[in-house]
Amino acid sequence: MTTTDTEEPTLTIDELAARAGVTVRTVRFYGTKGLLPPPVLGPRRVGHYGREHLARLALIEELQQQGMTLAGIERYLRQLPPDLSAHDLAIHRAVVASWAPESVETVTRAELERRAGRPLGEEDVERLVAMGVVRPADGGYEADLGLLRLGAGLLDVPLSQEAIFAARKVLVEHARAAARELSQLFRGEVAERDARDVRSLSAHMHPLVVQALLTAFQRSLKEELGGWLTGPSGSTRPSGSTGPSGSGGSSGSGGSAAG
Repeated sequence: MTTTDTEEPTLTIDELAARAGVTVRTVRFYGTKGLLPPPVLGPRRVGHYGREHLARLALIEELQQQGMTLAGIERYLRQLPPDLSAHDLAIHRAVVASWAPESVETVTRAELERRAGRPLGEEDVERLVAMGVVRPADGGYEADLGLLRLGAGLLDVPLSQEAIFAARKVLVEHARAAARELSQLFRGEVAERDARDVRSLSAHMHPLVVQALLTAFQRSLKEELGGWLTGPSGSTRPSGSTGPSGSGGSSGSGGSAAG
């Protein structure tokens, strides 16, 4: 399925379960508990699911990995606005994942595919190994479960492995710089406070800062890509043009093309 948040749901319950790495019975159970919104009924009253259902299942799985009970997950999801898009749910999942340290487990090939939410060919596994998400181990694989879904998503991105590694380097370097500056800022703010206040502030700020960074980055990237695709005149840039005016990269275009 290749849809945007506004497109009609197109997944059957079997396809949704396969994408999410769960059973059809689990999907139905979550539906009866109110954890998943009802499907859209099509011809012959066949239920169809969309990206929001898939993103909500990923969020539920993340909450379970953090040790939250089913009752706790129900309370958490009830606090969320009912009309959250798949993108908004993905941000919530990223924030939830930030609460816990790295989680590396040894899993079988079947479990690796279930956690990835998709079938994995040999080439897919090799790319995940190259990304540092998966390592071969005795009887299976050591998988960083916090990165596995992200790595699996990158398998479908039409970028070379070298470009993905270069993008990772850029993100890591800038994330470390932002973390260092924010840490210094907060350290000065809490220097004179009691240790319990510091821990409380850290617990509250961690998910908020992560969500703020994700939102700011998403908006900045949207602006950069929008400017790159439309050019300074507001018209769509022709295919094959690399310079800011569509001239194929004239003098002085190197700096402006990068943003």
